[in-house]
Amino acid sequence: MSSELRAASRPVAFAVFTIIAGAVGWFASFELLTEYIKTLQNPDYIPNCSVSILVTCGPNMASWQGSIFGFSNTIIGVAAFIAPIAVGVALLAGARFAPWFWVAYQVGLLGAFTLVCWLFVQSVFMLGTLCPWCMVVWTATIPLFWITLLRPYAVGDVPVGSGAQRVLARCYAWSWVIILACFAVIAFIAQLQLDWVSEFSRG
Repeated sequence: MSSELRAASRPVAFAVFTIIAGAVGWFASFELLTEYIKTLQNPDYIPNCSVSILVTCGPNMASWQGSIFGFSNTIIGVAAFIAPIAVGVALLAGARFAPWFWVAYQVGLLGAFTLVCWLFVQSVFMLGTLCPWCMVVWTATIPLFWITLLRPYAVGDVPVGSGAQRVLARCYAWSWVIILACFAVIAFIAQLQLDWVSEFSRG
C-alpha cells in the first residue's frame, strides 16, 4: 500500500475527536484534582467551581461519593483520560489496533460511562449539586463511549457478519443523535430535581 493510500485510510476525524475529548476530560479532571488538593491544604479555601449553592463542586469532593475507591475520583480521571489521547495520537501516526484492543478499550470506556451515570445520580439526587468540572467530564465521556462503542464494528476494525456491520454502520451514523439524547435526558432529570434553569436565570 502506498503512503498516500495509508494516509487516506487513517481515521483522522475520529482520531482528532478522540484526542480533543480526552484532553477536555483530562483538563477537567486535573482542575478538580488541583482544587481538591487546595481544599485539603486549606479547609477554608473556596474552589473555583463554586458558583452558587447549586452549582459547586465542594460538596461532591468532600463526600464519600467523591472517593469511592478510597481516593479522590479525580485521580482516576487524570490517569484514565490519557488513554483516549494516546489512542488518537497512535491512529494519526498510522497505527492499526487488533480487534481485542478495541474490545478492551470499549470495556474501559463502558466503565467510565457507568461511573459517570452513577455520579450523575448521586450528584443530582443525593448531594443536590451540579459540579461544573464534573459536567465537563460527562460531556467528554459520553461521546467517547458511544462513538467508540459503535465505530470499530461499523468500519470493520472488529469483524462481524456483513449484516450486523450494516446495521451497526447505520447506528453509527446516528451516534450523535444518541449522544444528544443522553445530554437531553441528563438536563431534563436535573431540571426536574434541581431546577437548574431558574438557578442560571438568577445568575
